Amino acid sequence: MARTAYVTDLKSLQGECSANYLRLVRLVGDMEAGQRRDIALRGDKQHFGDLHLYIHEQAPYTTMVDVFQSGPLDTVMESPRMRVHLYHDVRMAEVTDFQRERHFNGRYRYPNARMHQPDEKLQLNRFLGEWLAHGLAHGHSVDVPEIP
Repeated sequence: MARTAYVTDLKSLQGECSANYLRLVRLVGDMEAGQRRDIALRGDKQHFGDLHLYIHEQAPYTTMVDVFQSGPLDTVMESPRMRVHLYHDVRMAEVTDFQRERHFNGRYRYPNARMHQPDEKLQLNRFLGEWLAHGLAHGHSVDVPEIP
């Protein structure tokens, strides 16, 4: 039986990127290039690690944010790390780098040499959305405010 080719769902991808933009803007606030925000991820009585947001680069219409996590499994495996490009004019945020791999296509033939899923780009942006939503819902700032 022949497989039908995956067709990119632009509406879902754009919706995810728009929602991620709003989540990231809430988390980074008025941070500027070179600044970092650390958010402790906690459950009821357990610490799951920290979510880190670093403003890598900033321009009038775009911002690049590094999003990564550190935690108890760092000695066993590499923690998730991605670079997200925020486009302020269209209010969208897109994953442009994941685990040091860049430039994701809208769809891939499967199987492929890098073992990407046919909808790899959509899955990465959904993962970012779940990650940020968890940080907003269960995260606690570990930044210590300066007292004037």
